[in-house]
Amino acid sequence: MRLGRLLAVGAGVLAARYALREVRTSPAAPALERTNYRGRTVTLAAGPALAVGAATAGALGAGSAPAGAAALLAGVGAGAVGLYDDVVGARPEQKAAKGFAGHLAALREGRVTAGMVKVAGVGAAGLGAAALLAADARVAAHPRRRRAGTVGRGLDVLLGAGVVAGTANLVNLLDLRPGRALKSGMLLGGPLAVGPYGGIAAGAVGAAAGLVADDLGERVMLGDSGANALGALLGVSLAARTGPLGRAGALAVLAALTAASEKVSFTQVIARTPGLRHLDELGRLAD
Repeated sequence: MRLGRLLAVGAGVLAARYALREVRTSPAAPALERTNYRGRTVTLAAGPALAVGAATAGALGAGSAPAGAAALLAGVGAGAVGLYDDVVGARPEQKAAKGFAGHLAALREGRVTAGMVKVAGVGAAGLGAAALLAADARVAAHPRRRRAGTVGRGLDVLLGAGVVAGTANLVNLLDLRPGRALKSGMLLGGPLAVGPYGGIAAGAVGAAAGLVADDLGERVMLGDSGANALGALLGVSLAARTGPLGRAGALAVLAALTAASEKVSFTQVIARTPGLRHLDELGRLAD
């Protein structure tokens, strides 16, 4: 079991590094260049590289075909719609809509923003992943699931989808400074890599580890593509190992953190908390 997890980590590192090289040398590379918060030119190539690397390694380490398919769908799906938002959302006409409330307001006006496409896409990927997990015999064998009827099983799938989408959104909310989202993903993924379906998290952790030096060095950035994909894969690993009550509890925590982000700046909280501040700054370029 330990060897399998280590192999998943190694596969994640190698797959993410290979994908990063391919994206950076592709014809699309110039369109992925952005200016970060300090005015440095970086590339969003790390986003699709992490999505592909983490999803591939996570699927290989999943331990069953349905769980592997769930990892692929969540990672690649969330990464793809995140990349769409990274590219299309950068257009001037898209920048007026800020946050979920802004995207909803635009939708009421008859405009579908890139951000709303991302929200819907991540939700659909989470729903598909949760449905695939429900087809996995090991997940379905949970005692509470065996006693559940059709409505109960449907609710369980919805809770799983919420965990996948909520974790994707949380990691994305943290992607405001170099290395922060990847560090957070590795810290969350470490415990998830132990136990049932830990190979999914191990693959995601490996991909994050393979890119963190470039992120901290401000040569790349994750963007919505990488942050959403990393969070979605960790959400799949979390949903796969929890029953309905566990999924409901995890979703409640994710919802509370998301709601808090609308009122409180996570960056300011980290800056005011010594331990978090030191961890956040570890390895980052000096100001």
